[in-house]
Amino acid sequence: MPHDLPSHITPEAIYFDGTSSRRHRVTLSFGERLLIQNFEGETLASWAFGDLRRADAPSGILRLCNIAAAPLARLEIRDPGLAAQLTARCTGLDASASARHSTARIVGWSLIAERLAPLMPRSFEQRLGVVVEQQVKTLFGDRVCDDPAGQAALAKLVEAVRSAGGLDDHVVPVVLSSGIPNALALPGGKVLMFSALLAAANDPDEIAAVIAHEFGHVAHRDNIKVLIHNGGTSFLIGLLFGDLSGSGALVFASQTLITSSYSRDAERDADTFSIEVMQKLGRSPKGLGELLFRLTGKQGGSALDIVSSHPLTEDRRDRMRSLDGVPSGPPLLTGAEWQALRAICKRS
Repeated sequence: MPHDLPSHITPEAIYFDGTSSRRHRVTLSFGERLLIQNFEGETLASWAFGDLRRADAPSGILRLCNIAAAPLARLEIRDPGLAAQLTARCTGLDASASARHSTARIVGWSLIAERLAPLMPRSFEQRLGVVVEQQVKTLFGDRVCDDPAGQAALAKLVEAVRSAGGLDDHVVPVVLSSGIPNALALPGGKVLMFSALLAAANDPDEIAAVIAHEFGHVAHRDNIKVLIHNGGTSFLIGLLFGDLSGSGALVFASQTLITSSYSRDAERDADTFSIEVMQKLGRSPKGLGELLFRLTGKQGGSALDIVSSHPLTEDRRDRMRSLDGVPSGPPLLTGAEWQALRAICKRS
C-alpha cells in the first residue's frame, strides 16, 4: 500500500484508555506514530506502530491493543478502509509471542467476566434495562405498537419460548414501530422487537427462533459480560464495590450494550439455546438462520440491524439447516394470530 496517505483519517474509531470506563470517539492521525485524538483535536495517546497487536474481536471489528500501554487500553475500528490503512503500517500486528500474550490477556479478562456476571444484582439489571430501553427509543422512535390482537399473539409466542427455555416469568414483550429489523432482549428481561423484523419474517417459527436466540443471551447474561469486558478497570472496580448507582454509569452501560457486538462464542451459545428451545417446541430450528440470511442481502448495512449486531456466517446457517425436520409440535400461532402479530402496528 502506498505511504502517501492523508495525515488525518476522518472515519471515527473507539478508544478505551484502560484506566477509566469512558468510551472515547476518536480520529486517527498517521505519522511516525499513531496519534489518537478526540474531536477537539486533543491527543489522547501516541502509539508506536510496532507496539500494536491484534486482539480478539467480533466479526467486522478490528480491535488493537498496545504492548507498551495500559493492559486494558484498546482501539476499536469498524471502518474497513481505516482498518486496512492502519494494519498496513503495523509490522508486528500478528507477532506470535505477543499475540499469545494478548490472547491470554483477553481470555483472562473473559474468565473474569464469566465469574463476575452471576454476581451482578438483578435489581441493577432491571434498572439498566429501563435506561437501555429509553436510549433505544430516543435513537429509533418511541412509538409502541399496541394493537390488542397483535399484543395477545406476541405474548403467546414469547410465553412459549420463555417456558421452553426455562426463563423467569417476568418477560415483557414490546414491539416498536421502526424500519430497522432488530430484536433486543434487554437486561432485566424486557424484549424489544422492531416492526421491520416482523415484516421480514415468513412465519411465526422464524420470529420465535430469533426471540429464543435473544433469550439465550439473557440466560447466559451475555450483556453483563459485555459490560465487564468493555468497561475498563474503573467499571470493574464499580462492579466489585457496588458503586453503580450513578446515572453516568447507567448511561455508559446502556450505550455500551447498544453499540457492542457479542463474541463469536456468545453467538454460538445463543444459537444453541435457540436450537434447543425450538426442538423442545417441536418446531424447526432453521428459522433463525433463514431470516438472518435474507436480511444479510437486503439490510446488511443498516445501523443497529440484527445482522450487524449478530453477524451470520454460513456455517451457523448450515448448522441450523442440518437440524431441520418434520415438525412434531403444534404451530406456535394460528394463521389468524400470525396475521394479527404482523399487523400489531396498525393504528386504531
